[in-house]
Amino acid sequence: MSDGQDAAAHVRAVLDTAARMHHDAAADVAAIVSGARMLSAALARGAKVLVCGNGGSATDAQHFAAELVGRYQHERRAWPVMALTADSAVVTSVGNDYGYDAVFARQVEAWGQAGDVLVGITTSGASANVNAALARARAIGMSTIGLTGRDGGATGPLVDVHINVPSPETPRVQEVQRTILHVLCELIERDLR
Repeated sequence: MSDGQDAAAHVRAVLDTAARMHHDAAADVAAIVSGARMLSAALARGAKVLVCGNGGSATDAQHFAAELVGRYQHERRAWPVMALTADSAVVTSVGNDYGYDAVFARQVEAWGQAGDVLVGITTSGASANVNAALARARAIGMSTIGLTGRDGGATGPLVDVHINVPSPETPRVQEVQRTILHVLCELIERDLR
């Protein structure tokens, strides 16, 4: 087989896996709907949504915040959604002074209040800084949503709503999580516009 044929077969395999994982995510539609309802209810009463994650999940946190502060598909008022990954001065100063495990929890302490929601995104469920933030959020009376991969790791028990993509393949988990974040945006806009 030529290199072109190998590459084409690989592309087909990746896309087939991604399609199958998206299909499998529909098995837990109830968690996605529950998460959307939690977010809609919080935004409707004027509460904030904070979002965090590392690496690709950090960019997903920022993307989700951007869709809700700006607009996803419909014109409507801006909603108070903040990615805790976006302020490099805060992230690096807290990381330097308190350690990297505290970079999100410290911000939850600064910005979060009872009634707000924290969304933690982790493909492994083992991100210490995301889990510390979720624990801090629950301690101050915030609601929590976790988007995870693998078996959900330590994140699953820390959240009120657990949306899991049960795969060890980080890139495929991230792809499904991005779709789930888009679905959450659609449901929130539908509920609140």
